[in-house]
Amino acid sequence: MYLDATTSISDLESYLNAIGFLDPKTEQIRAVEKPGEGNMNVVLRIRTDKRSFIVKQSRPFVQKYPQIVAPIERIDVEYRFYKAVTNKAIAPHIPEILTYNADNHVLLLEDLGDCKDMSYLYGERNIEASQLDQLLDIASQIHTSTPKAYPRNMELRLLNHQHIFVLPFLKENDFSLNTVQEGLQELALPYRNDEPLKKEIAKVGQQYLSEGNTLLHGDYYPGSWMAKGDHIYVIDPEFSFMGFAEFDIGVLAAHSILITMDTDCLQTIKSRYPGRLNGLLLAQVAGIELMRRLIGLAQLPLKRSIQEKKLLLELARALILDKSS
Repeated sequence: MYLDATTSISDLESYLNAIGFLDPKTEQIRAVEKPGEGNMNVVLRIRTDKRSFIVKQSRPFVQKYPQIVAPIERIDVEYRFYKAVTNKAIAPHIPEILTYNADNHVLLLEDLGDCKDMSYLYGERNIEASQLDQLLDIASQIHTSTPKAYPRNMELRLLNHQHIFVLPFLKENDFSLNTVQEGLQELALPYRNDEPLKKEIAKVGQQYLSEGNTLLHGDYYPGSWMAKGDHIYVIDPEFSFMGFAEFDIGVLAAHSILITMDTDCLQTIKSRYPGRLNGLLLAQVAGIELMRRLIGLAQLPLKRSIQEKKLLLELARALILDKSS
């Protein structure tokens, strides 16, 4: 059964009753809302006369881009992630699992309440030191989790690999960057013809597809962070896999640079992360993430001038090619 915002309350009650979660004789649904714009999955907030909770359901395509095929099993990976991160320090930063219905690819989660997606940081052009420390601590707690077995998540990784390491750097593709911002297409061309750059990107891409020994969130950027006052939650771990810590932390560093336009973020993050990191790999991941967010399909709510984007792309290239990190 597919659920969405148009599903009737009676059908929702029947479904939730059928999976043993809600008895409509004792609890009635009062409202169904969209808590935000989901990228990968259908996400609903259901309010009853007793509580509220979140329903997530995966489809065999990306919710925001239905033309992109994606593995429907990704919701199982999200479920497995939440089950794997069991240490007490991280529990306050992730939603509680309420129930999981594998047959319909549905995960029911705690409603975190009045939170805001931390994509607002791009507009503020600032990330507080306390926020950065909290995000690094959460990442470290994820990375030190030790699941006995974990899904390879290879189908979703292959999809992500294309959008991070391949498509933004094709000489010809069907995505016109000038529809995002006039002049961006021309800005991207030198990087799409830069063979030494693309060779290094391909090497990191192969490492991304290799098996590692560290549990990763896999999409550690502001769209996966939720703020409630000074407290941060981390959600949407469907891209998670066993890999290398530099991937999550490099993505965090890239978005910190996009937010602040301050290149010192990279060194700050490296020095504050509690674990050991490979400086070169960290810098390369950060550079690749900067580039793919500027000249790839997965655009951000980022208001930066063409000159600022030019500087960011130049920085990204230097991070990828400079072997002295």
